[in-house]
Amino acid sequence: MDSHYDQVMKAREQADASAPRRYFAYSTILDRAAFDEWKHQHSYGFFELPEGRLAEALDVDLVYDFPSRWWGGRVAGLTDAPGARVYGRLFEIPGKDWPIVQHKEGFVTSMCVERTVRVRVEGQEVEATAFVTNPRRASSDGPVSPRFVEALVRGARSAGLPADYVERLARGETR
Repeated sequence: MDSHYDQVMKAREQADASAPRRYFAYSTILDRAAFDEWKHQHSYGFFELPEGRLAEALDVDLVYDFPSRWWGGRVAGLTDAPGARVYGRLFEIPGKDWPIVQHKEGFVTSMCVERTVRVRVEGQEVEATAFVTNPRRASSDGPVSPRFVEALVRGARSAGLPADYVERLARGETR
């Protein structure tokens, strides 16, 4: 358990349980094994990420803009990019569980901020929340983390993202 657990649990108690959130996940949370390990390290073993649906965020692209000591290099966020798309999964998260997702994504520590994205899922466009690098913490200093890219690719494969997109991730390419 870390120092944020009590803060997250208090936020859970105060959350509107009747208001689910659409969550577009495109990063390492898609690596189920790594996410399960994170859950147990932070005492969230009771939380289950639903299956989710294959989706693509529209008019955004990956950008490696957050230098992470833990990952040993820069990790990915999203940036506006007309015509580009980022694949991921769309989840419906119960309102009471949103603070856990915020913790996993780095919102609790101000590493990231919430951002609305337009997502195509099963032929329909909807709005969802994604997490992106906090602009005050964005930087292109240093190399991209190879370990992060490996986890990103592992998650993309296990989430069933398109093979050509997974290969693009493996090459470290953005648009």
